[in-house]
Amino acid sequence: MKPSPPSPMTNHLIDKLPQQERASFLADCQAIDLVFGEVITEHGGRISHVHFPLDSFISQIANLSSDREQLEVAMVGSEGMLGAPLILGVDESPWLALVQGAGPALRMPAVVFGRHLAQSPTLQSLLKRYLYVVMHQLSRVAACTHFHQVEARLARWLLMTQDRAHSDELHLTHEFLAMMLGVRRAGITLAAMALQSRRLIRYQRGDIVVLDRTGLIEASCGCYASDRSLYCRVINGGGKARDRLARSGEASAEKS
Repeated sequence: MKPSPPSPMTNHLIDKLPQQERASFLADCQAIDLVFGEVITEHGGRISHVHFPLDSFISQIANLSSDREQLEVAMVGSEGMLGAPLILGVDESPWLALVQGAGPALRMPAVVFGRHLAQSPTLQSLLKRYLYVVMHQLSRVAACTHFHQVEARLARWLLMTQDRAHSDELHLTHEFLAMMLGVRRAGITLAAMALQSRRLIRYQRGDIVVLDRTGLIEASCGCYASDRSLYCRVINGGGKARDRLARSGEASAEKS
């Protein structure tokens, strides 16, 4: 088993800001520790703060008519932020936000975040691209839940969790996994047994150890690789795309 990469203790979105803007942004952030099981926002609740996980992660869960009708639709770790509706000027949370990975995070009041957003075209551009990624991932979750087998979806979810937990060792009960994937507990049991029989994971009493990450990627549906590729292209490649557009506009202006 290969060792997990060290925890970054940073947030990728904040790191993408130019140095001066990043320093100003961080000056208005408060360092906090998220607690496992903590509810940050209720479904339909007011978003009072934005959260930028460092070495923690948060599940965003869609609620229907009861606690039995829940499905995780998104997960936020050090690659993103919690409070994306604020980018659109909306302070209401469409999901229940539940801490699944305890650890440090940065928090900023929604009002202060709004001021930074209004004053920084760079921040606006970055977070609009991030919002596009979130929208794309939400649509893929809906299709994945409908079309893909439980075993492949479980592999994908374990990989997503491993990425954000920065560890090969995960503590996840069958009951929790069933709720996150929107399937019966028996379905999770069979899927976990199948992955274990292929020596991709080791599972015992809620403790899961990823033994073969490469094999787990091969066992997952293509949604995992697609999500990672999209994030890399849109977030990491966004600056290059803007530069190309700027150069194109300058060239057109010279010709005219």
